[in-house]
Amino acid sequence: MELQNQDELKAHLMATSEEFRLLAQKHAELDRRVTQMESQEFLSDQEQLEEARLKKLKLYVKDLMNEKLHGVLTT
Repeated sequence: MELQNQDELKAHLMATSEEFRLLAQKHAELDRRVTQMESQEFLSDQEQLEEARLKKLKLYVKDLMNEKLHGVLTT
């Protein structure tokens, strides 16, 4: 099966890889939480630290997803 683009590849992994699905769910949850924090007018110092932590974690999860995508493309 030849996958034509990254969207098709993501859809394929969502359908066939439990690990990729869990990563995608985690990324979506982190995105929701970051968006919620960004919508607030004021964040306490602790909340600002939490927002930064969530953004880093979200980026880490995205990197893991991209590794999976790259792995499929090179095999």
